[in-house]
Amino acid sequence: MSLIALLGRNIRRRRNALGISQEELAFRAEMKRSYVSGIELGNRKPSVEALERLADALCVDPRSLLDPDRYMK
Repeated sequence: MSLIALLGRNIRRRRNALGISQEELAFRAEMKRSYVSGIELGNRKPSVEALERLADALCVDPRSLLDPDRYMK
């Protein structure tokens, strides 16, 4: 699995675990919902700053979003 796909998967799984929508995550991270969707689908490559904002919005350490064993179901 590519790093971009892994990031998207972990963001989606953490978001779902929190019970929030893409729209809510985008609001918390000050991003557009379509951008969050693109990241979750592996179609967008977020900057380090965007990764930090997403991690803050998800209340996790940014490194955890790149951990292949994190948020496994």
